Amino acid sequence: MKEILIIDPTDNVAVALRDHAGGLVQIEGQSLNIEPVRQKHKVLLQSLKKGEKVMMYGVPVATANQDLAQGAVITTENITHFADPISLDNKKKYEWQPLDVSRWQDRTFMGYHRADGKVGTANYWLFIPLVFCENRNLKVIEETLLTTLGYKKPNDYMQFAQSLLGGVSQSQSVKEDRAFENIDGVKFLYHDGGCGGTRADSETLLRLLAGYLNHPNVAGATVLSLGCQHAQVDWFKEVQQQLYPQGDKPVIYLEQQVIQSEEKLIKTAISETIEQLKIANQNERKPAPLTKLVVGLECGGSDGFSGISANPAVGYASDLLVSLGGSTMLSEFPELNGVEQDIVDRCVSREVAEKFVRIQRAYEAQARASGSGFDMNPSPGNIKDGLITDAIKSAGAAKKGGRAPVSGVLDYTEPLTQAGLNLLCTPGNDVESTTGLAGSGAQITLFTTGLGTPTGNPLSSVIKISTNTELQERMPDIIDLDAGPITRGEKSIAEVGEEILEKIITVASGESTKAMDLEQNDFILWKRGVSL
Repeated sequence: MKEILIIDPTDNVAVALRDHAGGLVQIEGQSLNIEPVRQKHKVLLQSLKKGEKVMMYGVPVATANQDLAQGAVITTENITHFADPISLDNKKKYEWQPLDVSRWQDRTFMGYHRADGKVGTANYWLFIPLVFCENRNLKVIEETLLTTLGYKKPNDYMQFAQSLLGGVSQSQSVKEDRAFENIDGVKFLYHDGGCGGTRADSETLLRLLAGYLNHPNVAGATVLSLGCQHAQVDWFKEVQQQLYPQGDKPVIYLEQQVIQSEEKLIKTAISETIEQLKIANQNERKPAPLTKLVVGLECGGSDGFSGISANPAVGYASDLLVSLGGSTMLSEFPELNGVEQDIVDRCVSREVAEKFVRIQRAYEAQARASGSGFDMNPSPGNIKDGLITDAIKSAGAAKKGGRAPVSGVLDYTEPLTQAGLNLLCTPGNDVESTTGLAGSGAQITLFTTGLGTPTGNPLSSVIKISTNTELQERMPDIIDLDAGPITRGEKSIAEVGEEILEKIITVASGESTKAMDLEQNDFILWKRGVSL
């Protein structure tokens, strides 16, 4: 196994593939004397003068704060984040050859066909509160429906807790079979918005909720309103008409201040929903082409191996799907900092490039105005595992987007309409980002992690991919696929990318993921404030 890895021929740093006590290592047929270095951290391949650039992934990612010797380990003390400026005028002509996808050309997945031509990879009924005041009613309805309809899973921890008290656990009354065979679940979107904040926050919430209601994995929805909040029912309907004019899913609207009592509200919600579930249950899975797939691309709890194993493997899977005529969405705009020019060059038109630059610059300016910036994006966990500048983190994170041209750029809550690789403006925060991906139409989300991130989404099936095998062995309950063999030279990026595509197809046809098994239904609105 290699001890050290150069990612790009133009790089002047290399990644340690294991802990090294220092001394001579062999790299590219030459000997290099290095300082003691921890796994996933970087050493200099050549000496640098103060102010000279550190190159990684073929792009500048930092500048030296002092003169640095060959073999030195780069740290937060001896280098500073650097990212090349963006230039629309220097946009280069970009050419890309689609991958050979002949073996998947006639493949299909088993999905739920919708009236608007989209195909769901699941069939959910959705409960939407327009304001946080309805969360308590939502909880009562959730406990009632999930238990009655057979979706509530037994809680193994109840017996454990009873044993600690010296008691004998009571058997849970849980329906063994689902009442509706073709309804994959009933989902509930708890949030803290809809009133009390700015009107802009309420509008963003309504746009996001409209995306969830019109998601291909949703059969219909029950909407609960208090009545006096900012996020009014009529406003919600206007937003839906604006963003999804072809939307025609059944929606039950209930307003508490109009109905005589809370009890009547809850009973009405339950009874009317069950009647609609009987209709939605008539929809069965049928074959659908892979062109109907929309897959989100996300990373969280990244480590020093993210950019050399799981992320490029996801990027290869994205290129395969795009080559087949499907769609992918790359999120987390703070984690494109430093690779913006490459993104600009890959945009299919100047108009698309201008939209990306406009959104990216506005986001960065907002962060600066609040005393922050993209350079403050890496978390303590990222830094500990070798991602010591945002540009290093970003250059590796951007690998999830593969090399396909950028067909479209979406602002937060904007629905996907263009096939191919799209960029979606979200923060780097894991749950805010995955929430946004589902809101723009991702049926499935590929989520790479090097440290372990236990999160999921109510609608989008999250597939977790570990960057290193140690994580998969340590947290097998959250990891679906392991990209660790790439760093050991046992598998290629292409091989793991193909495995990921096969996993996408099986999940699209109804196979559950670890996040789904753990009922991780995380939903957090990005209020468009500064969140990196």
